[in-house]
Amino acid sequence: MEKRGNNLFIGLNVSIGQNCIIGNNVCIHDDTIIGGNVRIDDNAVIGKLPLRSINSATTTEKELNPTKIANGTLIGTSAIIYRGSTISKNCLIADSASIRENVSIGEKTIIGRNTTIENNVKIGSYCKLQSNVQIVPYSIIEDCVFISPGVITSNDSFVGRTKERLIKFKGVTIKKGARIGVAAVTLPGVVINEDALVAAGALVTKDVPSKKIVMGIPARVVGDVPDNQLLLNQK
Repeated sequence: MEKRGNNLFIGLNVSIGQNCIIGNNVCIHDDTIIGGNVRIDDNAVIGKLPLRSINSATTTEKELNPTKIANGTLIGTSAIIYRGSTISKNCLIADSASIRENVSIGEKTIIGRNTTIENNVKIGSYCKLQSNVQIVPYSIIEDCVFISPGVITSNDSFVGRTKERLIKFKGVTIKKGARIGVAAVTLPGVVINEDALVAAGALVTKDVPSKKIVMGIPARVVGDVPDNQLLLNQK
């Protein structure tokens, strides 16, 4: 280990690779697996077990696999990564981000400051989720997705009422190359298709077609994504 700060807690059966830098007051829970060349800044918590309230609808008490952090990943100050999540190589988890249990994140993806990724979410590679984004449970984000600051998603069509909601939770699906503007809101079960663009402040209530631009409340198709902005035309 290249550098180790003060007041660390490292649990049982923790594996830490070569040339890692670990800051002050870091807590690494039991069984966590950390690759080489990983940097973990002050006050970060890795491998935390989830809390479950008596009326939680999406948090279970089943046994979770160890947290895995792959080579070259950077983890910011006060970030929290729960047990059961897997972070691929060369990711950036920024200051105060929260990654819940059973989340997988592909390589070279950026999770911005104060962003929350709830449980049972899959995020692809080469994505950028900027600051203060909230991704609800059971969501899928494919590769090369761009999500601007303040974007909010939802997975409960019944807004916390009726037992029916417990079997109908459904997150959002954001497909390869899609982009979402500042402070847009996406409702449960919506699919934002490949290379679509959601404008800032839009309320997305239904599926967004591939390569289309939507805007407004509710969001409506207003045109095509220009050819020079399509993913296949980027370097």
